[in-house]
Amino acid sequence: MGDSTVTEPEGREQTAVPHPVTDEGGSGALRRLRTPRRPRLWFEILLIAVSYWTYSLIRNAVPEQRGDALRNADWVWRAEHHLGVAVEESVNHTVNAVTWLIVGMNYYYATLHFVVTLGVLVWLYRSHPGRYAATRMVLFATTGVALLGYYLFPLAPPRLMRGGHFVDTVTVHQTWGSMASGDLKHMSNQYAAMPSMHIGWSLWCGLTIFALASVPWVRVVGLLYPASTLVVIVATANHFWLDAVGGVLCLAFGFTLARLWYGALPYALPRLVPAKGTALLPSEA
Repeated sequence: MGDSTVTEPEGREQTAVPHPVTDEGGSGALRRLRTPRRPRLWFEILLIAVSYWTYSLIRNAVPEQRGDALRNADWVWRAEHHLGVAVEESVNHTVNAVTWLIVGMNYYYATLHFVVTLGVLVWLYRSHPGRYAATRMVLFATTGVALLGYYLFPLAPPRLMRGGHFVDTVTVHQTWGSMASGDLKHMSNQYAAMPSMHIGWSLWCGLTIFALASVPWVRVVGLLYPASTLVVIVATANHFWLDAVGGVLCLAFGFTLARLWYGALPYALPRLVPAKGTALLPSEA
């Protein structure tokens, strides 16, 4: 992928045509920083591990501010009633009545958030190295700005509301669907519900799959993933609808930052990475 030649089907090699990958504006050093490069596996593993550890450390270090979080939850619940979208309690009770379904959702909530996101990162690394860094920037920026939300607007999830009638599905069904329930509740800040990174990350995955996958049914699955995640976070009483809106806004910030830095949306960048001083042929972009 990083070679300066491209082999045609007939076995002949053709030299790549030199041209800048990104905007020529700015200094040479800045232009080099903005030029997609072939990702290095060891660096990416280290970066992801350190970044997630730092994110978890900061998120959980934010003062829980229980009183503010509960007051904010009451405010969000009233706002949703005013908007006519306060259906979380009905969804929670309806799905909770179907044991196999809610248990499946608990495990969905606990696992796919990480498994699918890491899977999409690996796929980008292997199949779209030219788009990897920019798309990763979107994910990292989305996650980073979410920390501001946790600090500025502590929010209790519906299952912890005062006088609420929501069912904590993890506790009731004795599953491990949430780091903030049961025996794991002391390992995570329970009042960091706004914005929802389950939505931010799943929508990032879904849009990436839809934009870059070549198989039609896979693209459809990509779009269904964030939609099903939205149902899961509400049915398990871990988030309000408005938490999902917060996650979407954080993702929009991530895409905006990547667009400004690279001069194009990540999915519009060349798929492969050119050798130094060259660029890929149009057919390889």
